[in-house]
Amino acid sequence: MTLENRSDTFDIGGDLTVHRLGYGAMRLTGENIIGEPDDGEEARRVLHEVIATGTDLVDTADSYGPAVSERLIGETLHPYPEDLVVATKGGLLRNDEGDWIPNGDPDYLRNAVLGSLDRLRVDSIDLYQLHRPDPDVDFEESVRTLAELKDDGKIEHVGLSNVSVDQIDAARDILDVATVQNRFNVGDREQEDVLEACEDAGIGFIPWYPLGAGDLGDKADAVEEIADAHDATTQQIALAWLLHRSEVILPIPGTSSVDHLHDNVAASRIDLSDDEMSRLNE
Repeated sequence: MTLENRSDTFDIGGDLTVHRLGYGAMRLTGENIIGEPDDGEEARRVLHEVIATGTDLVDTADSYGPAVSERLIGETLHPYPEDLVVATKGGLLRNDEGDWIPNGDPDYLRNAVLGSLDRLRVDSIDLYQLHRPDPDVDFEESVRTLAELKDDGKIEHVGLSNVSVDQIDAARDILDVATVQNRFNVGDREQEDVLEACEDAGIGFIPWYPLGAGDLGDKADAVEEIADAHDATTQQIALAWLLHRSEVILPIPGTSSVDHLHDNVAASRIDLSDDEMSRLNE
């Protein structure tokens, strides 16, 4: 099963061409996204299979593990295929209880980038995303720090995550924003205004939680009926809807299973009709 026949691509930052269905590596860790995976060999097998399918965008973060997901990617896939884009994120800490704690302090971000470079075994990160604005740090100061790291060659492209339209506008006054990663799926569209802003600016929109952990909200019945019509799973229809919804959307479904990985890839070949899209969009 490959992506050879899928032609939908997006140019991240104008020059990193990727297929619009990527892979999210958050689940290549232990329970609650902390610690080592239960089966390290299976995690590596999944990563190898990601490459085998032709998927060329892998998204991770230093807080997944913490550091576990990045390290596994570096150990397993480096040296990377020439066309592979590895994206990571920084600006979130984890504590022993598994809480996600923002840290946008400039010194912390500089050290975080150095740590990601080391674990991913690269001299420059293809796409580095501010994982979440820190309410205790001036947002523009965090963004300026990433702009400086970009100027220093440590980062090729800068993205944002969990941001508002106003924050995107503020960041664009400082640097070119390549991507925005906010929560969005067929059952949760609160970030529609952010998606529209990305469409207007040609910014890639990476929806996190793209399958909503199976919670399809008031679209559940429609998704199930359309899935039956396509002999597909509801998760595949949820991904197909994202790919049809906007040309700037870059879904990154995550899994620790090779079988589920192939199911996700197959979703890119599902052709939803105008009527089906109308039912899901309304």
